Amino acid sequence: MLCLFVVLSALCAMAVPIPLPDFYSYSSAAGDGSGTEYSTAHVGRITGIRVYEYPYYYGNYINGIQLSYDGNWTELVGVSYYGNDEEMLLFKNEYIVQVSGKYYNGYVNELMFVSNLGRSMKVGQPSGFSFNFYPTHDGSELRFISGRQNGWAITSIGAHWAVYYPKSNTTSS
Repeated sequence: MLCLFVVLSALCAMAVPIPLPDFYSYSSAAGDGSGTEYSTAHVGRITGIRVYEYPYYYGNYINGIQLSYDGNWTELVGVSYYGNDEEMLLFKNEYIVQVSGKYYNGYVNELMFVSNLGRSMKVGQPSGFSFNFYPTHDGSELRFISGRQNGWAITSIGAHWAVYYPKSNTTSS
């Protein structure tokens, strides 16, 4: 009987799911956060970044952002008119590991994206309060950004990080 109890206990212990570590983290939004909420969350890996900068008399600010997921661009967050755009396309197995910048007087003035390969893209003017976002777990990468925009410019930005697990391309025969 004791043998049966040990075997049943072992089977029950193996049936209990073991939780995986949480590899998601969030870098709290920087900026005053006025306006409408936005999120660029999509399925797939980020393969490109496009940022629009508006050259304003009193200082430049970021007025639009788009991310590309597996080659497909998201809807524009903010606006793109009267500005300059900068674009960074990522190489295969390249991903974003840091987002930095500055904000002041209600607007995000500067953004910089850094990849795991050390490449970077910097847009805007270095004026205001600094922020620096990065994942808290090894192997995590930028999955999407969120924040607020007021129809004229980006007023806040936050970063969401997680480990990317690509879908398996196996087929059954």
